[in-house]
Amino acid sequence: MTSPVPASALPVPLIIPCVDIQSGRAVRLYEGDPERETVYFTSPLEAARHWAGLGAGLVHLVDLDAATGRGENRQIIEQIVRELHVRVEVGGGIRSRQAAEALLKVGVERVVIGTAAVKQPQLVRELIDAHGPERVVVSLDAKGLEVATHGWAQGSGVQVAELTPQLADAGLETLIFTDVTRDGTLRGLDRDLMRQVRTLWTNTLIVGGGVASTDDVQLLQQERIEGAIVGRAIYEGTLAYPVRLPRHG
Repeated sequence: MTSPVPASALPVPLIIPCVDIQSGRAVRLYEGDPERETVYFTSPLEAARHWAGLGAGLVHLVDLDAATGRGENRQIIEQIVRELHVRVEVGGGIRSRQAAEALLKVGVERVVIGTAAVKQPQLVRELIDAHGPERVVVSLDAKGLEVATHGWAQGSGVQVAELTPQLADAGLETLIFTDVTRDGTLRGLDRDLMRQVRTLWTNTLIVGGGVASTDDVQLLQQERIEGAIVGRAIYEGTLAYPVRLPRHG
């Protein structure tokens, strides 16, 4: 029988700071509810600059207004891309090839497709064929294993297990899975759910929703999940950034 690999020998998951943009401000939502926001930085540029200054090599931006159909924050996103020397990925309301390519054109490293991956699955294949898998990410936001769409406001009736084979066939390399019920709550990750999603997606997996402490980062490490998008925990300091795990374990 093969001995288990000690956690200390496994790669430390990549922690990606998240800047959620709503009404021009950097906020975090509780369980994805746009009415339950906490403002951490008045300026999203300052938020992104803060994390870049601490060594972030990749910053995750979400246009919450575009995701919910309440508007958009395109100028702010372009300013962040233009002024920061750090890779940026952008999600929220990207539901057409035109919208995705407009962001790629201004220097966004990769676009994050959410609702459109469920409603228009051919869009993912088209973008990967045109720009390569390194420029396209799909985000499946879910309650349990049912995918939620339109800024998490609607259940789709589609299960994660139905979509993952299609996404792999389209050439997708990186999947983001967000547990909507834990996003912004600091409740910690659901280990059983993380294991289920890891089984369903064997390429690069990034998770979001609930990361609260180094215990959660160690859980990701143990489950061989490559990274996490983290917001409230690093804004409020329950998880120090940059993340340094204990050497034991």
